[in-house]
Amino acid sequence: MTKNLTRTDILQFQLKILLNWLPTRLVSMAYQHTIKFSIRKMKIIKQVFLASILLIGTQSIAQNIKEIKGVIMDNKTNEPLAFVSVADSKTHKGTSTDFSGSFILTSENLIDSITISCIGYEKMTIKAQENIALFLKKSAVSLNEFVVSSDRGLEKRTEAPIAISSISAQTIADNKPTSIDQVLNQTAGVYMVDLGNEQHTMSIRQPINYGATYLYLEDGVPIRSSGIFNHNALLEINMANTSKVEIIRGPASSLYGSEAIGGAVNFISYRPSTLPTTGISLQGNNLGYKRTDFYASNTFKKLGVRLAGYYANNKDGFIEHSDFNKIALSLALNYQLSNKTEISINNTFVDYYADMTGSLDSADFFDKEYGSNHTFTNRQVDAFRSKLSIHQYWNTNSKSSLIAYYRNNSIKQNPSYRVKDDFKPWMPSGMQGDPNLAHGELNDNSFNSYGAILQHKQSFKFLKTKITAGGTMDYSPNKYIANYLTIVKNDEDIYESFEKQDSLLAEYTTDLVNTAGYFQFSIEPLKKLKLTGGIRYDVFTYNYKNNLDSNAFSGVPDSKDEYSQLTPKAGLSYDIGGNSGFYANYSQGFVPPQVTELYKGVQVPSLQPAQYNNSELGFWMASANNKAKIEVAFYQMDGTNEIISVRLDDGSTEKQNAGQTRHKGIEYTLHYQLNKGLTLKLNGTNAQHTFIDYIESGTDYSSKSMTGAPGWIANVQLTYKPHFLKGFRISGEIQHLDQFFMDAANTKEYEGYDIYNIRLGYEWKGFEIWANIMNVTEELYATSASSSRWGDSYRTGNPRHVTIGIGYNFVKKKKSN
Repeated sequence: MTKNLTRTDILQFQLKILLNWLPTRLVSMAYQHTIKFSIRKMKIIKQVFLASILLIGTQSIAQNIKEIKGVIMDNKTNEPLAFVSVADSKTHKGTSTDFSGSFILTSENLIDSITISCIGYEKMTIKAQENIALFLKKSAVSLNEFVVSSDRGLEKRTEAPIAISSISAQTIADNKPTSIDQVLNQTAGVYMVDLGNEQHTMSIRQPINYGATYLYLEDGVPIRSSGIFNHNALLEINMANTSKVEIIRGPASSLYGSEAIGGAVNFISYRPSTLPTTGISLQGNNLGYKRTDFYASNTFKKLGVRLAGYYANNKDGFIEHSDFNKIALSLALNYQLSNKTEISINNTFVDYYADMTGSLDSADFFDKEYGSNHTFTNRQVDAFRSKLSIHQYWNTNSKSSLIAYYRNNSIKQNPSYRVKDDFKPWMPSGMQGDPNLAHGELNDNSFNSYGAILQHKQSFKFLKTKITAGGTMDYSPNKYIANYLTIVKNDEDIYESFEKQDSLLAEYTTDLVNTAGYFQFSIEPLKKLKLTGGIRYDVFTYNYKNNLDSNAFSGVPDSKDEYSQLTPKAGLSYDIGGNSGFYANYSQGFVPPQVTELYKGVQVPSLQPAQYNNSELGFWMASANNKAKIEVAFYQMDGTNEIISVRLDDGSTEKQNAGQTRHKGIEYTLHYQLNKGLTLKLNGTNAQHTFIDYIESGTDYSSKSMTGAPGWIANVQLTYKPHFLKGFRISGEIQHLDQFFMDAANTKEYEGYDIYNIRLGYEWKGFEIWANIMNVTEELYATSASSSRWGDSYRTGNPRHVTIGIGYNFVKKKKSN
């Protein structure tokens, strides 16, 4: 190891250089010559002379370096970067960083300079120094990058034979979203439906629906237990702690289990930063929205800590009865036992409350009458998640992981969608009911979860074989209670008050147990050709206990139901060369019936698990200078027993199996850096969602388009970051949604919309200001729409609004020693 030099050592070393490099004659000549100059000129020569000696001494010291220690971080977040390549620029021999971003590079020869490279980041070469701290910058356009969701571990994007997209921390920071859909909808094939106040549903390789066909994860662990799906699950995400989002499009059940049908969305949390990092921001808009974000992070020797959260509320918005507030907090602790072992603890708490305004009828929607028939309906969510992770790197080819987690979740509602009028105008006279009476319910759906995921990954030299084997166990006791409400509806059609009745609609407990084992592998039989395969076996047990008698509304007798499923996948990827390649895969997905679908009414319905078979072909290509990239995926997914919502004559909905369905389309991405600072992003999908075999109440809907299935969804964004005004950014965005049918009979159609957004921001010395102008043209649009015998209903999108924010971020940039 090279000795750490003191100031005295450096002076002595420089003196030796002086004596060796300057012969006595040269010193004498210099002295005789300099006495002829003025004192002022002598001072100048002295300064230049000493600077030259110092430079020579520094270079000579650098040339003696044979060992370099350092840490590499993201220049935006200070997060440590793992698996960064660090190599001697001459010999190309090197090493890589560990999960703390640290590295040690040693050489038998003197090291003059080193080259640092990491997929997704700009490459850099620097002069050798004994101790360094480096900050890498994200590439403006990158075909390749590391993803973690494709096989529960780091994998190059171009080697993953699936359709997967990622949203970086930089993208989130530049867009400053007030709700997650504002960045997810910039991804090919994704349409997250904004239902207001962070409430949402989703459309990924599926029509707009509210069913359990998407799996939402946080750091690879499902946010909610299987069997207790909620389309609003992302209310429970802390946006202030999200570093990256990865979206798998298509079934991922062979790895993650049930509900990963249309896609799996994985929210990856920030790691504690290596150096002190903190920040706070304030923002608000003209629709009554206000929000405060904060974070603080650092590593103290081997312990990394990060605290992040935000508080948001909306009061007196443009729609009546639409107030909300939310607080989200996350605390992460990472402890490095050794350079091969890491323990992390992650905790997230969310407290959310929102009025439920309901949808608008066609008259109010088109007249821009944003009143609400509801005055008391609401939703309250309390969620807590805790996760303990242990990662052991046995060597560069072997890693084991254990994740143990706990969830505590409660959703209390007086839901607008459960309000049903007693009056039915289509019934015969005398049987139409009371126009001033309605019915509803007050419910509480809560659960605890205790679970674990155990996994081992192993690599072999033979055919570059990699295997992943693991098992999961989830035990989630679920409790549901619903009280019957009578509701007074006045002559202006306003639901003005309610009274809780003694009778219970439902009161039951269900113990859900999901155990599974999975196995994944990949081999490279030929150079640049990678074959992958996997299989997973799931067993679900529902142990249902009803606390009401058989005469109750939910009089289902006690029951124990079990479902099992084997889901395989197979794929290949081939690197053609010249920054291009293709992939193909076959995968299956499934979803068992949800608890609230099974145990409602007086008997267990004959719902069957929905199953899907997906075939996919995709290719990618990038320009030689990495200024542009293209990704395209073709898919066809056939569903059997797909579970859909059917509206009944009384206005309520019921889950039914839909026979056979088909979903097929093309998804495409173009990222093009037009010049330095100017970037174009185009993401889109063209798709068809069709009933192949579906009969409801004697009506045959086969060959009909499914409800809420737009044929074309696209997002275009042009971003400019001028090099002459560092820190400034401006972007223009277009979000397009094509027309779609509002009913299964295809008799009513919504025309779709085009929304234009402009975003501006400026950063200077840690300070940042921004303004997002959304829906610039004041377009009247609906994020979802449906039609039934009760009439048409529209979920209106936000009118033009301007969000203004200010923030300060302190990111310590430790200089190289």
